[in-house]
Amino acid sequence: MSTFAADVAAWALNVEGAIEVIFREAAQELAREMDLLLEQTVYDQPISSSGYQRTGFLRASLVASSSVMPQLVRENPGTPVPPDLGDVILVINGAEIGGTIYLGYTANYAAFVHYSANGQSGRPWVTMAAQRWEIIVDRVSARVKSRLGL
Repeated sequence: MSTFAADVAAWALNVEGAIEVIFREAAQELAREMDLLLEQTVYDQPISSSGYQRTGFLRASLVASSSVMPQLVRENPGTPVPPDLGDVILVINGAEIGGTIYLGYTANYAAFVHYSANGQSGRPWVTMAAQRWEIIVDRVSARVKSRLGL
């Protein structure tokens, strides 16, 4: 019995450029999924009683790299920072097929938000997005296949 993933893999190998398109579009969708989950699990939630001011810096600190995992080294500037996935998309589009794309946050407090700290429950948006990788690849593959009329 054939699985959807096996079917996708078979046709993608036979269609020139399909693997590259699926790779890049799925990675872009993963980055957007991470951003959406962060917005839903953190920014859409009531502000904590600690008085912490939301600046959007955590969202804006998402970085993509094809050489090294981004480090949690940047301090929140304390002023609003708009999120922008443009640089992340540029790195993804320039990545080599078969290479590794590292997606990570540079806000020095990202791990505390993700895992929990100071009595606040964790918001594991990165883990949640990573768990959706196969679903994302399947969804992107179906879209690409449909666009190509296959």
